[in-house]
Amino acid sequence: MLANVKSVSVYGIEGYLVEVEIYVAKGEMPSTIIVGLPDTAVKESRDRVKAALNNSGYQFPGKNVIINLAPADRKKEGPVFELPIAVGILAATSQLEIPDLSEYAIVGELSLDGKVRSVKGCLPMALKCREQGIKKMLLPSENAPEAAVVEGLDVLPVETLEQAVGILTKSILPEKYRIEPDEVFQKYSEYEVDFAEIKGQEHAKRALTVAAAGNHNVILIGPPGAGKTMLVQRIPTIMPRLSLEEALETTKIYSVLGLLDAKKSLIATRPFRAPHHTISTAGLIGGGSIPRAGEISLSHNGVLFLDELPEFDRKTLEVLRQPLETGNVTISRAMNSVTYPARFMLVCAMNPCPCGYYTDRIKECRCTSYQIQNYSSKVSGPLMDRIDIQLEIPAVSYKELVSDTEGYSSEVLREKTVLAREIQNERFKDQTIEVNAHMTSKQIKEYCVLDRQAELLLYQAMAELGISARGHSKILKVARTIADMEESGCIKVEHVSEAIQYRSMDRGLQK
Repeated sequence: MLANVKSVSVYGIEGYLVEVEIYVAKGEMPSTIIVGLPDTAVKESRDRVKAALNNSGYQFPGKNVIINLAPADRKKEGPVFELPIAVGILAATSQLEIPDLSEYAIVGELSLDGKVRSVKGCLPMALKCREQGIKKMLLPSENAPEAAVVEGLDVLPVETLEQAVGILTKSILPEKYRIEPDEVFQKYSEYEVDFAEIKGQEHAKRALTVAAAGNHNVILIGPPGAGKTMLVQRIPTIMPRLSLEEALETTKIYSVLGLLDAKKSLIATRPFRAPHHTISTAGLIGGGSIPRAGEISLSHNGVLFLDELPEFDRKTLEVLRQPLETGNVTISRAMNSVTYPARFMLVCAMNPCPCGYYTDRIKECRCTSYQIQNYSSKVSGPLMDRIDIQLEIPAVSYKELVSDTEGYSSEVLREKTVLAREIQNERFKDQTIEVNAHMTSKQIKEYCVLDRQAELLLYQAMAELGISARGHSKILKVARTIADMEESGCIKVEHVSEAIQYRSMDRGLQK
């Protein structure tokens, strides 16, 4: 007897359909074989399926069973096929009659007692089902919230194999799991922190608002306790809110890695990732024998924060250069190649010297000039080349700490970034980029037009402060963003003056 069951799996962050074919035939020596490039977890499925069937009141056939997972040329991973395999065996051995089995896509892991356990990647699976015109998806109840985000798909959650069989044979009335994506999006779109909570540092807040408006990469240099981490943690709150499309794309990455909160079916705020400086290259970029996404992909559409930048392994930092340029990362192995999205805003922080107090006006720095130079040189020039804003963060004074004056809230600052982004979206609507930070040399020449006074100021700055050609381009990009925030078509002298102030390392740190 032969039975076909539709299932879904994930490759990278995209789902693809899998046909689970079950063939049961008589033989002198009963055996169960799984073919179709199964990994170890898939091969072990036959034992779990056998126990689940027997413990749920059904019979595992004492015959030759061949299980084929098609397409046969793509490696199958994980326990996602156990529920469809069990259903297929029941159909192939005529233990149940399912007239419309082809209408369903079935996924789920089975425990030995027949309970259905959650699997990773249900959101991209559900999106693929809708794309392929499949109307019903049978899946573990724990995964129902993330799959229900996809409109136009009947999500049927199950707790046990017996319940799944009851729904398929129509002896149990299915309860469709429904949510309103817009309501979920609104519910989880608020942040727990706000810029109004930070005392002082008005110059830094302004610079980070400019950075968020143009998606400029930033490095903050200052002594311990100056508030660098607090400032960076609040950058996502002033970036434009995620669109539903961006939220789905970001959520897919977390879904595939099994990092999605069971109570939170949609990532509705911009991600903020802050890996420790001991992270490996594979942890940061992605990798492994079975390629999986790294921190840069988990930061997609959000912020990647590298604190204590010089403490990171230099070779690990070097691999950031290509994703910063392209917005994605490709992980290649002998058998396959996977591309993950990685369009993020890079924010770094570091002390000005090993002890941290070189720029502090109160605490004395005890580092030698050689130690300071050696510490700064741990960060490579090519990586610094991709950072637009270099910001010096001074220690906060006692007067500012005890002040009752509240600064601008994140909501007020976000209005400025949204205005600038709308101008950039219109400017680059027919081009491959979306923000000022990604402008090429040709685009800088076309869109960064200076008035006479601004051009003279920039000439003087390059001559007197020793700003490099690289710094020249960065200043123009940042000045363009500042002008956009003020709805100015031309870059004026005040815009260039402010942009020059955001090149602390070019000007030299002030002791």
